[in-house]
Amino acid sequence: MDTTVPEKVGLDSGRLKRLDALVHRYIDAGEVPGVLMLVARRGQVAYWKCFGMMDIEQQRPTQADTIYRIYSMTKPIVSVALLMLYEEGYFFLDEPVDAYIPEFRDLRVYIEGGEPQPLQRPITFHHLLTHTAGLTYDFLKTSPVDTLYEQANLRDRDVPLRDWIKKLAALPLVNQPGTVWRYSMATDVVGYLVEVLSGMPLDAFLQTRIFEPLGMIDTSFYVPPEKADRLATLYGSGLWVIGPEYAGDYTQPPRWLSGGGGLVSTAADYLRFCQMLLGGGALNGVRLLGRKTVAYMTTNHLRPDMPVVDHPGYGFGLGVDVLLDPVAAGRLASVGEFGWGGAAYTHFWIDPAEDLIAIKMSQIMHRDPEGVAVPFRDMHTELRTAVYQALVD
Repeated sequence: MDTTVPEKVGLDSGRLKRLDALVHRYIDAGEVPGVLMLVARRGQVAYWKCFGMMDIEQQRPTQADTIYRIYSMTKPIVSVALLMLYEEGYFFLDEPVDAYIPEFRDLRVYIEGGEPQPLQRPITFHHLLTHTAGLTYDFLKTSPVDTLYEQANLRDRDVPLRDWIKKLAALPLVNQPGTVWRYSMATDVVGYLVEVLSGMPLDAFLQTRIFEPLGMIDTSFYVPPEKADRLATLYGSGLWVIGPEYAGDYTQPPRWLSGGGGLVSTAADYLRFCQMLLGGGALNGVRLLGRKTVAYMTTNHLRPDMPVVDHPGYGFGLGVDVLLDPVAAGRLASVGEFGWGGAAYTHFWIDPAEDLIAIKMSQIMHRDPEGVAVPFRDMHTELRTAVYQALVD
């Protein structure tokens, strides 16, 4: 990808070298196998560098076109897909989704030591987009419902979305809808709703309505044979190889099209998606959303009593987190910055106030060989410092 001289967009080349040193420290310490780091400002890429390895065993260095499992960075894309249908008048945000998912009419809420309670209010589209629907994830390990998710094997890539919804609806919610922010499989439900509303499979909708219009040529639910050598190897803490038996085989088309975490992509592709959002819903004459919809999507929708767990200083919009208080977050950034990350240590943020996009790609899950989460030093705050300290205009 073409890059510009950093000084032309208000960045200092010498100061950006501190970003190089930061990434090298993490690689030299064995905390990441490789990194692709990208910084764009005012519509131009000012920093685009590859570090370390995409495959340590074969000594294959990170390349500009390396393909990554982006996991939860799928969520903003699928949220945009649903918002496109919202703009077209298919539903209201406060509308119950059980009209489109009949199985959700019989949901119950888990009560420890007692019978599950009926819903006090139905799950709405807004609840799903803001992670306030009462759903959860198996890996959170903070509720007995998480264990039920794990036992139901809800991340089985060989289950069609229609059957997956039935499995999910058979399990209780963690809490009443609209009462707590809890990271969850809600965006997988969003992906299913895209199918129901549009009459198209999720992969076909994303391909024809988002990827092709934006020129995202390498983003998909799997990597075809002709691109397989570009897929980065997935590692765990200590840089052991995580094979397909644990994480799924991304060289084969899945039956479960996970709107919450199923896509693979490249930095170049994801940059185009980010540029569309920063451009108020349009890129190079192609408009996916109206600018007011993007503004609404990237505004905090949570009450003060709904903290975004593990994200101090942040609220949450429709599919992205939103920075409310840089001091509380402990980060150099601007109020209104938004973004999200993925389980394999991918991350992006967009700062409208600075007309800035940053994308970091890597491929490591901080888990031991038994699949247990391992504490790690998170580089995302340091990355922000290294990027923002280079702003000199």
